[in-house]
Amino acid sequence: MTSADSVSPSSEDVRQALEVLAGRRIAVLTGAGVSTDSGIPDYRGAGAPVRTPMTAQQFLASEDARRRYWVGSHLGWRAFATAHPNDGHAALADLERAGLVTGIVTQNVDGLHLRAGSSRVVELHGTMRRVFCLHCGQVFDRRDLAERVESDNPWITVPENVELGPDGDVLPATSDGFVVPRCSVCEGTLKPDVVFFGEFVPREKFAEAEQLVRMSDALVVAGSSLVVNSGVRLVERARRRRIPVVIVNRGATRADAKATVKIDAGTTEVLRELAERLPRPA
Repeated sequence: MTSADSVSPSSEDVRQALEVLAGRRIAVLTGAGVSTDSGIPDYRGAGAPVRTPMTAQQFLASEDARRRYWVGSHLGWRAFATAHPNDGHAALADLERAGLVTGIVTQNVDGLHLRAGSSRVVELHGTMRRVFCLHCGQVFDRRDLAERVESDNPWITVPENVELGPDGDVLPATSDGFVVPRCSVCEGTLKPDVVFFGEFVPREKFAEAEQLVRMSDALVVAGSSLVVNSGVRLVERARRRRIPVVIVNRGATRADAKATVKIDAGTTEVLRELAERLPRPA
C-alpha cells in the first residue's frame, strides 16, 4: 500500500466511523476493492483497463464463445488461485470472531474471505471454486476440472506474468484448437458457478444477504463503488431501517449521499483500524 492510500489512525472520518459502529452488530458488504491488495485488480478502480466481460448470452450462444471463455478462464484461474487473503480480509475475520461482525456479503468470487477465516460469507455473485453442468446439474471442483483441461490440452501453458482480471480471467492470445471441457456425466455444457454479466443474482442468495443486513445494527460497505444494483439494494434496505451505513472506498460510490460516514481510502488499513479500535462486547 502506498502512502497516498494510507489512513491515519487520527483520521476524523475513521473516528466518526468508530463512533457510529461502537456497540452495534455489523453486516459487511465487500467488493473488488477489498482484494486489490491481494493482487486481484478492480474493474472500476482508478486506472483500471476498459474491459468487456463475456455475457451469459454470449457464453450460451456459441461453442466458439465458450472456447474463448474457457481458455482465458483457465489461464487466469491458475494465477487467480494463488492469490492470498490480505490484512483487510483478516481484519474482517477478526471482527467476526470478536462477535462484532454478523457476516459478510461479498460481490467477489475469489473465496478470499473464507480462506481468511470468516465463517458466515454470502457469495452474492457465486464462486470460482465450482463448475456445474447446465444440463444435469452435476457440480465439479474447479481444481479437478483444471487438471482435465490441461490433460485435454497439453499444449496450454500458464505464463508467469498473466494479466489477471477481477474474475480470474485473462484475454487469451488465441483459442484455436482448445478442447472445451464438458460434463463427464452427460456431456452437457459446463459453466463456472458465477453470475455472468447479463444474469441476475439468484433470488435465494439475495434473500440470504437481506437477512444478514436485517439481523444487524449497522452496515459497512468496503471496496465497492456500488455500480451493481444488488449492492445498492442492500444499502437501501439498511437506510430504510435507519441503521448507520459506513462506506470505505477509494473514489465515489453510487450511495455516498446515503452514507452516515464515507471514508475515501483503500480498505486494508481502514478495516484493520476498525478491528483494532472497536470495543469488544462485554
